[in-house]
Amino acid sequence: EVQLQASGGGLVQAGGSLRLSCAASGFTLDDYAIGWFRQAPGKEREGVSCISSSDGIAHYADSVKGRFTISIDNAKNTGYLQMNSLKPEDTAVYYCAADYGPVDSDFLSPGSFWEYWGQGTLVTVSS
Repeated sequence: EVQLQASGGGLVQAGGSLRLSCAASGFTLDDYAIGWFRQAPGKEREGVSCISSSDGIAHYADSVKGRFTISIDNAKNTGYLQMNSLKPEDTAVYYCAADYGPVDSDFLSPGSFWEYWGQGTLVTVSS
């Protein structure tokens, strides 16, 4: 069974850090890309970051550049999103997704297609 399991969310104060994990099972991430998306209450889903296993090139939304870092550990078949200098506006449910092949920044746009999705993990940043 193909599955993406997101974890690592929680409550953190502004300025703090969290690391989200996205564990894949039923397939290997070697030829896939990982993406992270978030959705705050009453807002549209927003693409946060994505990275391709094939070339390791990462793309970020302007709102998180310089604060978030995406990575893939193929040995662990897991993707990560390191979030530093968190702000209250980062509060949202974060979802991970996987898609075959390389991705570019267009894959962060609303309505972009991703083959597999994980369940969300809630990140709450208090001021």
